[in-house]
Amino acid sequence: MSTFRRRAAALITSAAAVLTGALTWVAGAAPADAATGCVVTYRITNQWPGGFGADVTVTNLGDTISGWTLGWSFTAGQQISQAWNATVTQTGAAVTAGNVDYNRTIASNASVNFGFNGSWNSANPAPASFTLNGVACTGGVTSTPSASPTRFPSPSPSPSSSPRPSPTPSPTPAPGRITVWLAGDSTVANSSGAPIVGWGRELGQYLTTGATVVNNAVGGRSIQTWLYESAVTDRINSTGECALSSTAYASRWQSMLDASTGMKAGDYLFIQFGINDGSPTCPRHVGAARYRELLTTMVRAAQQRGANPVLVTPVAALTCSGSTAVPNRGYVTDTFTVGTATGAPVIDLHKLSYTLYNSLHFCPFNGDYTSGPVGAFFADDHTHFEATGARQIAGLVATAVRDQRLGLGVYLR
Repeated sequence: MSTFRRRAAALITSAAAVLTGALTWVAGAAPADAATGCVVTYRITNQWPGGFGADVTVTNLGDTISGWTLGWSFTAGQQISQAWNATVTQTGAAVTAGNVDYNRTIASNASVNFGFNGSWNSANPAPASFTLNGVACTGGVTSTPSASPTRFPSPSPSPSSSPRPSPTPSPTPAPGRITVWLAGDSTVANSSGAPIVGWGRELGQYLTTGATVVNNAVGGRSIQTWLYESAVTDRINSTGECALSSTAYASRWQSMLDASTGMKAGDYLFIQFGINDGSPTCPRHVGAARYRELLTTMVRAAQQRGANPVLVTPVAALTCSGSTAVPNRGYVTDTFTVGTATGAPVIDLHKLSYTLYNSLHFCPFNGDYTSGPVGAFFADDHTHFEATGARQIAGLVATAVRDQRLGLGVYLR
């Protein structure tokens, strides 16, 4: 990102904070006999002339909610154009955001998050109030009693009424604590230098506290340089692959294989490579056969330890053909081939990502990564993400986990 753009972004963010801040409201909505209440945080994440991005977090302070609708009204003519992690509709000034399948339930003291892009004209003030499931924000946790509240018994009970002890519910056992390990390149890594953010950094917000993300993705790596690091030389061997000076694994993979510090039964290992592997030169070059070999090695190592490997096809770059975002990565078929051979599930993030770009109407694109929705999503090029984009890509991964009924789904928020 250019110095001018960083300064402009900082000024815009600062101005947005002064104008809107991060507004917090408490709302109640739940069935009878349920403690109710919530905190809603509305935050403008990006703002540019005529457009903006916003992030909304709903934290449930009461009993579990199954199915939610958040409502508010804009006061300055703002219009929502795209949204993620919620179904958002707008009629005039009134906005309604409803759950999607994977976040319909909000447990007590848990949160859901969604975001959107919109337009504005002369001003962009934050909403003045919110409602949750039709109930106005009330400022605290409340309880809606039934017609005959048992918590306040009559001092003179009827002789025919025999008090019965309330049955103790059988709690659903919480899943055990696990680690979600990530291996990949800069599109997965926590950061490869500001403002680049990989989707792996954002994945944790979609998981409960029972799952801890350990992100070992590293920018600029192919599967071979990730596994062997500096042992991969610049010399091509007789098979057309980059020669190794040593077969010793890099420390990141050694630690993941370690019996005491690494992958354990029940853990998950997400693997995404295939972007840098297509380089024609060493050390990053990896041929298709070698790619399948190394990917199989990683899958088998996880399986031998009782962990659950999940293969992820390489996330798409933004490549437009007219008004359509199109496929642009290699190794997709090879990833599916390894999944079939090893029994490991495959998340086709490549297809999911360019499909998302189409739903957000990123094409046609004029190449300007400094402004507008594309500028808020990507970081100076067609491959790397800023936080807003990385968060949406992580949401695609979380959605796929649920849709494909992977075991990790029990840890999704």
